[in-house]
Amino acid sequence: MDIRIKPQKLHGSVEAIPSKSAAHRLLIAAALADKPTKIHLGTISRDIQTTVTALRRMGTQIEEGKNGDVTVYPIEEMPCTRTIDCGESGSTLRFLFPLAAALGCNGFTYTGSPRLAERPMEPLIEVMRRHGVLIRGEKLPYRVSGQLHGGIYKLPANVSSQFLTGLLFALPLLIADSRIVLTTEAESMPYVDLTISILNRFGVTIKRDGNRFDIKGRQQFRSPGEIDVEKDWSNAAFWLAAGALGDEISVSGISRHSRQGDKAIVDLIEEMAGKEKKAAVSGITVRHQTLSAIDIDAAQIPDLVPILAVLACAAKGKTTIYNAAKLRTKESDRLRAMRENLSALGADIEESEDGLIINGGKKLKGGTVEGFNDHRIVMAMAVASLLCDSELTINGSEAVAKSYPAFFDDFKALGGSFDVL
Repeated sequence: MDIRIKPQKLHGSVEAIPSKSAAHRLLIAAALADKPTKIHLGTISRDIQTTVTALRRMGTQIEEGKNGDVTVYPIEEMPCTRTIDCGESGSTLRFLFPLAAALGCNGFTYTGSPRLAERPMEPLIEVMRRHGVLIRGEKLPYRVSGQLHGGIYKLPANVSSQFLTGLLFALPLLIADSRIVLTTEAESMPYVDLTISILNRFGVTIKRDGNRFDIKGRQQFRSPGEIDVEKDWSNAAFWLAAGALGDEISVSGISRHSRQGDKAIVDLIEEMAGKEKKAAVSGITVRHQTLSAIDIDAAQIPDLVPILAVLACAAKGKTTIYNAAKLRTKESDRLRAMRENLSALGADIEESEDGLIINGGKKLKGGTVEGFNDHRIVMAMAVASLLCDSELTINGSEAVAKSYPAFFDDFKALGGSFDVL
């Protein structure tokens, strides 16, 4: 589906959608719990549906009710020969990959899309092999068998925090105690904090001391009975940025007390607004501001990079975004995608090995850009239309269904004007 957007300011209020990151984690924890859990998921995106389907294949019963509510029943007996299709969802693959091995099941095959097959898995595979698991295949599909054992897990933390989350779900189920030691500087750690918070809600204790995580074995996941999914800062960031570029936008439902790292979007908008920052953000309302360039360390907030690149186009001066190399192995190479798309619109943007350099402060022209089958690229370019002096066409805009199926409905509700081609 291609969309042609007429440039105009957005204005109004929108409710944040539930966090995809939290929803993945809650579904898995509920499947491991001692009794059924009702989860108020709200929006069920394509990635979340992938995790629901995968958990059903692993022996979980999940009943879908009204308004996105689901009831998850604990795994009673995991089948030991199943194929788990993870689609395009890195979270589904990396979170569930150690689980069958932790429960001692043999013959699980994990598969997924061609792009998912290109995303790195080696650090997780290597550490699982060292702890008793037989893994066949150099890339998807993988066949996994054997019993995962406790012990010392040495894991790099600069490739994907999802490896760590997968192990944090699996290791409490083992008989022996375990320890995870991160061997590199930790990146995307707010996502790990979110994992630990959800594990705590289900009665599982993780003791963290810097880059070391101690996990007792024989722990029991205990259902809270009913639980909400917190609202999502990652997707709310697109509307907050649109407020800074357009007129005024309020986003309801998101909490500044969240453990989600992408709440940093508020601080970054305020920093770009400089001396006017007190007027830039009020509560979770963002007003149009004159922005100035800043340097941005993206190590802990990689998902914000596409929309930050758009903000940087409007900011006077040179913005440097760095420590974002992991974006090359996401749904697309997001650094290349944003450089190509914004260059096509006339932006002065360069691509470095681990980031982007943008000389901003001028209008963009209209034209045609690609969605790269990447939800965050499509949403970022939709917001970029606010900076354009003529119509912007986005090819492959259906990619938003991966995390935010109603994105363009909300875009329209805020005053956006577009045609589906």
